[in-house]
Amino acid sequence: MKHILYLLLLIPLISFSQNQIEGRILEDTNESKDIGLAGVNVFWASESVGAITDMDGTFTIPYKKEYTKLVISFVGFKTDTLTITEPKAIRHKLKQSGQLDEVLISARKKASSRSYISSSNIINVSSDELLKAACCNLSESFETNPSIDVNFADAITGTRQIKMLGLTSPYILITTENVPSIRGASQAYGLSFIPGTWVESIQITKGSGSVVNGFESIAGQINAELQKPSRDDKLFVNAYANGNGRFELNTHLNTKVSNRWDTGLYLHGNIRDKKFDKNGDSFLDMPLQKQINIMNRWQYTDTENGFVSFFNFRFLNDEKLTGQVDFDPDKDKFTTNYWGSEINTRRFDASAKLGYVNPEIPYQSIGLQAAYSNHQQESYFGLNIYDITHDSFYANAIYNSIIGDSRNKFKTGLSATYDDYDELVNTTKYKRSERSLGGFFEYSYDNLGDLNLTAGLRIDTHNLLGTFLTPRIHARYTPWEDSAFRVSAGRGKRSANIFTENQKMFATGRNIQILDSSGSIYGLDPEIAWNYGISFSQKFNVFGKKSDITIDYYRTDFVNQIVVDWENSRSVYFYNLEGESYANSFQAELNMNLFEGFDLRTAYKFYDVKTDYSTGKLDKPLTPKHRVFLNTSYETNRKENFAQWKFDTTFNWLGEQRFSSTENNPVEYQLPDITPTVATINAQVTKVFSKSFEVYLGGENLTNEKQSDPILNSENPFEPTFDTTFVYGPIFGVSYYAGLRYKLN
Repeated sequence: MKHILYLLLLIPLISFSQNQIEGRILEDTNESKDIGLAGVNVFWASESVGAITDMDGTFTIPYKKEYTKLVISFVGFKTDTLTITEPKAIRHKLKQSGQLDEVLISARKKASSRSYISSSNIINVSSDELLKAACCNLSESFETNPSIDVNFADAITGTRQIKMLGLTSPYILITTENVPSIRGASQAYGLSFIPGTWVESIQITKGSGSVVNGFESIAGQINAELQKPSRDDKLFVNAYANGNGRFELNTHLNTKVSNRWDTGLYLHGNIRDKKFDKNGDSFLDMPLQKQINIMNRWQYTDTENGFVSFFNFRFLNDEKLTGQVDFDPDKDKFTTNYWGSEINTRRFDASAKLGYVNPEIPYQSIGLQAAYSNHQQESYFGLNIYDITHDSFYANAIYNSIIGDSRNKFKTGLSATYDDYDELVNTTKYKRSERSLGGFFEYSYDNLGDLNLTAGLRIDTHNLLGTFLTPRIHARYTPWEDSAFRVSAGRGKRSANIFTENQKMFATGRNIQILDSSGSIYGLDPEIAWNYGISFSQKFNVFGKKSDITIDYYRTDFVNQIVVDWENSRSVYFYNLEGESYANSFQAELNMNLFEGFDLRTAYKFYDVKTDYSTGKLDKPLTPKHRVFLNTSYETNRKENFAQWKFDTTFNWLGEQRFSSTENNPVEYQLPDITPTVATINAQVTKVFSKSFEVYLGGENLTNEKQSDPILNSENPFEPTFDTTFVYGPIFGVSYYAGLRYKLN
């Protein structure tokens, strides 16, 4: 009865077919007798419909006339794709790896898509999606994605902060090719240190993530895959300029050194040397900035013997100058003549990824990841000083194999981290070292049919956090065709770096107070949280065009949290949670291809994020309960395999947000309890002249939305009521930009 009701509900949207295809998959050998292959994955390309062959190689799979590409995959054998035009019996022989040349099947891919097969709730963002907006760095890569919220952290540094499931980036594990990268000292500004053109794709995972990547993830994971020297263009140039005086240049140079070695040199530079104060508050709207970012990337590929490896070396120098327009650091630094700030960062990274796949047993593989970084930041904000040096080392060894057949897979391994922090906060020094060693085991079951799940457990011993377990589980069930129902649950634990994660507090007149003193990290305890999620996705056709809808709900419950209390307008308090703290996130997203070349994505999001403060349970400040998102993109008919014109528009509406209390201030410096709503529109037009050259023109905040007086008491920046953190929307008006891209294959 339950399934009948489901079908009745979906009849207006989806037409089901009772047709099925039967077949048998055999091993291609020189022997006269047939040898059936058991456990072969047979599935329709771009669909969540599949089957697995039984002991003699036979299978049965649902068929609809829209299904045309049947993929046949089995470890140790070449993957084949068959074109199916009618529901007839299939008899196909698979050849072992190495017997057949590679077959490439190309099609127009979606710029952003959601996996219907994975047990985790994963959104895949391609480089095409990143080109829809002024994606100058990773922090600006999510403007066209409704799952990530982007806003300015304060009114002076130009720093963008991201949120997922109602929680800020420290609760999101941000990795570069699955190596943790934006953490510790880089938490505040690290997203702006990864240029957008370096990114090949982004995977956004909602929920607690995989135990393979560590124990810190709470709200989810964002993984950025970098351009591969063997696949990237020999030469790529991207030049960008905007109306706020920002200029950028990105250059990729890739060379094939030998049959097995490729190398790439990636160069990024940006500068803003013009002062703008469009709102007339005597403060720069955006900081003056210079950045040099250089990465050398090496790729080793030996498929015959099963080896693939990457080696990266990167150097970054970033300088920011902000504050009052008349501030001169040579004359006014650490004086009360004018308020100013300098944030200078120098960073060096080195990483290696070594992978080996057994040519004789392809389902067995070994991977080793290792990374080292040295991050040095010297900064001051008015009369406040904040310096940090962070040395970090990370290593992860992973072994993959199967249990019985390819439906039952597992990953196991060991990981180690080392972090050494040296901080100066005004006149107080904070030093600590963190060391951890852990082991993990993750089991995956996948029948490419109606069920797959991933369950993982890791145990870690940490010199400050103790010895603890981290369980996580993700499961997907397909109740009917073209659907995916997911659930997930998991635990995360982390040490909060209270100063570097909340650097905006230094650009205020507030004093900083840590109220607990018995914990192991700044006198505070580690943060512990559980995340639970449920999601449903459904594909359907409208007038013969593909569409899909996804509804998900996630809840994060904190066992302990470091409460950052802004409710006294003269202070910032840090203390351990007493009571409860939680974040509820609901999102409904609809994607439609309305006609050839035109895609629409719209979403509604609701947040309920509350914490027990010392003054009572309150909504988290500057977190809108309601958000509406709309993105449209259109490409003209393709000629010579590329679109001539591309048009992209993104609309965001943010509901009311709560200001933290300012009742201790004089009346003229008190703010209302609730912010106004905010609506912004961004748009971009791209003209593609050839496969090698294109130009783009765009505008941000075309509604010219501006927050009035974003800096509290800007006329008296050395008084206790001075505050730059009450930012709920754009702090300057419309901004136009233009750029060009050139590539040589």
